[in-house]
Amino acid sequence: MAGAVVAASAIVLTGCGRGDGGGGGDAESKGAINDEPATGTVEIWAMGNEGELLSELAAKFEEENPDVTIDVTAVPWDGAHDRIATAIAGGKTPDISMLGTTWVGEFGATGAFEPTPEGLVDEGDFFDGSWNTAVVDGVAYGVPWYVDTRVLYYRTDLAEAAGVEAPETWEELTSFVTALQGQGATSGLSLPPGGFDSWQSISPFAWQQGGDILDPDGETFTLDSPAWQEAFEYYASFFEEGLAEPVRLEGGELEQKFISGELGAFYSGPWHTGILLDQGGPEFADKFALSVVPGADSRTSFTGGGNLAVFDEAANRDAAWKFVRWLTEPETQVAWYEIAAVMPSVEAAWEAEAFTDDPYLSVFGEQLLDAKAPPAIPTWAQVSAVIDQELEKVTRGETSVEDALATMQSQAESIGTGF
Repeated sequence: MAGAVVAASAIVLTGCGRGDGGGGGDAESKGAINDEPATGTVEIWAMGNEGELLSELAAKFEEENPDVTIDVTAVPWDGAHDRIATAIAGGKTPDISMLGTTWVGEFGATGAFEPTPEGLVDEGDFFDGSWNTAVVDGVAYGVPWYVDTRVLYYRTDLAEAAGVEAPETWEELTSFVTALQGQGATSGLSLPPGGFDSWQSISPFAWQQGGDILDPDGETFTLDSPAWQEAFEYYASFFEEGLAEPVRLEGGELEQKFISGELGAFYSGPWHTGILLDQGGPEFADKFALSVVPGADSRTSFTGGGNLAVFDEAANRDAAWKFVRWLTEPETQVAWYEIAAVMPSVEAAWEAEAFTDDPYLSVFGEQLLDAKAPPAIPTWAQVSAVIDQELEKVTRGETSVEDALATMQSQAESIGTGF
């Protein structure tokens, strides 16, 4: 969503504290950042839609700091990872880069980023799950910029006709999607049957039972635990019982099936509300709703988003960190939502009416209080690929849950954490 920058004076928000937040472990930042106006040129790489729109927001920072220039380079997502890796290897990095949250562990371990200076931000201002995406081996590298999470989208008209309400537990979820299917939906629930990035869908089922990817010390993989077994068995049950189709819906298919009533429910992020309202028309607004994900011991969901990190060799370190700090202020985060339609990483920003009064966004705000990210380890891309592969084998009936988990654990141990 593009729009004018929201004036800070028009929003009443709780202030964003500036306490201890940042480094730890053996790495050290190069010192605190003062409150003097920023000067010089700051070069920042930003991906996708954010890269195209950031200059509009940065103009406000330049107004407040007349002697600074923010030079934004928009980088396509499909080439961003390799571009950053090449820049690090060649020693030709910008001052700041936006990072996908699952890249932080890989790039943070290279030593290419400066630890977040002490006192720059207060980690308590951020959602816990989001802040942890910036922490590598106990050290914060940069800060969360914006977040997303997954909630349950469902057809309210089908639910009302079936006499069921949004589910809160696993048992209720099964009954709920069965009831939706009984009202004419071909598929009660859409779930990725494995393959690319399906770890984002299966991991919450393990987290909801207190399971995790690594042990509390962050050193040993726990992918063969009882929690993961229950997660895989429950996930697979939707395919075994015919409640989910054993296919990955391509772009446009999911939306059209949901709008037509062929699909009763699915998990997704905030971008889908706009798509559904646009494609379904004004009358469709009363036919769907959002709910915090159902769960077991907890109702934990996945969280992702985009982070900002300052390179250790930044040419304009001081101004770079000042810009990063400014981007995490609540008023700035609300203004960024008005421009780019991405959700704030700072909890105080959610007090703005843009979020509290929106029936869809308010659900995401609630879900972010119980959302989790994978561990920020350098090897996550390799480990997650194994989970994707084994989940697909299970949903296709090509292997047992026990064998899949044993393979996941064995291969993850062989890959290691990268530390």
